[in-house]
Amino acid sequence: MQQLILPALLASCWTLCTEAGDWCYQTQFSLDHPCNVPEKWNLANSRCDGRSQSPINIVTRKTLKDKRLTPFKFDNYQQIFTGMIKNNGHSVQAGVPHLSTVSGGGLPTSYKAVQFHLHWGNNGGPGSEHTIDGEQYPMELHIVHMKQQYTDLTTALSDQEGVAVLGFFYEKSNSANRKYEPIINALRSIRNAKDNTSLIAISLAQLIPAEQNLTSYYRYKGSLTTPGCNEAVIWTLFESPIPLSMEQLRAFSELKFHDGKSMVGTFRPVQPLNGRQVSWSGGAVILASSFLLMAAIATALGLSQPN
Repeated sequence: MQQLILPALLASCWTLCTEAGDWCYQTQFSLDHPCNVPEKWNLANSRCDGRSQSPINIVTRKTLKDKRLTPFKFDNYQQIFTGMIKNNGHSVQAGVPHLSTVSGGGLPTSYKAVQFHLHWGNNGGPGSEHTIDGEQYPMELHIVHMKQQYTDLTTALSDQEGVAVLGFFYEKSNSANRKYEPIINALRSIRNAKDNTSLIAISLAQLIPAEQNLTSYYRYKGSLTTPGCNEAVIWTLFESPIPLSMEQLRAFSELKFHDGKSMVGTFRPVQPLNGRQVSWSGGAVILASSFLLMAAIATALGLSQPN
């Protein structure tokens, strides 16, 4: 009889927990914590079953070069600000004053920064959400923006183009990235879920590659990568990666989920493209290379001319 009762109790617990909308990453699931893993996020929110979900795998040979994807204009990205950085139980997230804006780059209007957060693997292993030709980077940064006219993210998410997320990949480096010291140092104070601490003297510009290295990127329309999975995001994924040392990458794996387990594998698996077109800016780097080649040829021809 007991052998029949135990499975029934476990099934009941599963039903109660999952129907309550408790979502988690695969690494969080256990019998003590029977939450909705990514494959069951539709139980947490039905939007997660949509046809324009994120992240995706970008197959570079199938991307379409788009001349409208011009260089971005970053305003007040150099602005130093102070704020709060927190362990929200699923990731590290920091609020950003709405002074920093981004426009151009094929966006329909200007968008203001709201927050940034990260997704990572286990001790520097594969952990990015988006992949490029199947390659998964160690970590991924998302800087979340909303249209200028909105005052809160909830309202912006009701607009199909209300949110613009800039995504950046990280790569392993032999040396530490000094620009990331404020964040790495803050991680020691937010190891447990719901912990928060001050993030001082930082700018968005110092977290990302130099502006001249941000002309080559991919673009598609998708969703938030966590429930509620709202399909209201214009995604931009930059090719130029951000270097971090292994020690810096591993620091993120020292954080804890709500249940005290190590916060690792904080990424949603890639989702079906379902016919969506991924565009590529591509031209700026190629044009620069072509210009240098033409200049070199012109110089060589000039040197070969008789006096």
